[in-house]
Amino acid sequence: MDPATCRYLLDITDMSGIEDLWDAHTRRMALFGFDRLIYGFTRYFTPTSLGNPDDFLILSNHEPAFIDKFIGDGLYRHSPMLHWARENEGACSWRLLTDMIEGDTLTDAEKRVIAFNAELGVTAGYTLSFKSVSARSRGAIALTGRRDMTQDQVDAVWAKHGADITLMNNVAHLKILTLPHIGSGKPLTKRQREALEWVGDGKTMQDIATIMGLTTATIEKHLRLAREALNVDTTAQAVMKAAFQNQMFIIEV
Repeated sequence: MDPATCRYLLDITDMSGIEDLWDAHTRRMALFGFDRLIYGFTRYFTPTSLGNPDDFLILSNHEPAFIDKFIGDGLYRHSPMLHWARENEGACSWRLLTDMIEGDTLTDAEKRVIAFNAELGVTAGYTLSFKSVSARSRGAIALTGRRDMTQDQVDAVWAKHGADITLMNNVAHLKILTLPHIGSGKPLTKRQREALEWVGDGKTMQDIATIMGLTTATIEKHLRLAREALNVDTTAQAVMKAAFQNQMFIIEV
């Protein structure tokens, strides 16, 4: 491992915010020619669905025109490389798309995704699908080469630096999973978070009221607002989702 890669890994493992980490990661990947990235993670994966898009963790430095249509309009559902990432782990060259085109194995919806990508210069790159210990979670990142790069050039970069690039993305992914994020919802207030933490510890409503020095009615209000912020129906779901988003038991800085 070269010293710059080692320094980068040390830096990101010490970061406490997703924004700083993502800025550092996009700048680092750009040094290899990958100037546009899109990272996605879900904890609600099933064999037929990636879950509710509102629950996705999406990070990207693509232009809004790409994200609005690819994510907002649901084109991702028909992306051949996303289909690959759902079924596989590891790294895959986008040369696979050429093979699929030549083999005439693409659906009409997949062809529309490829045509849209070509319009925005998303034509050469690599996809990394991260290993998961849960059957319900999936994470992947698409590394798009500069508009002036061909797939042959991207593959040459990967042949030389692929191991380091994979390592850096794996570490970035694992670090992201430890950091607070709220997706499309609202951040919890300190009181909402504290009430959920005590629920997670198995305390009763009366216990929580006594501990926090509030009335049970006020505790119920904090929990209701927490459910609304997290867009869930029950307090149990709120505890689970807040834990998934690393919004509970966080260290105040």
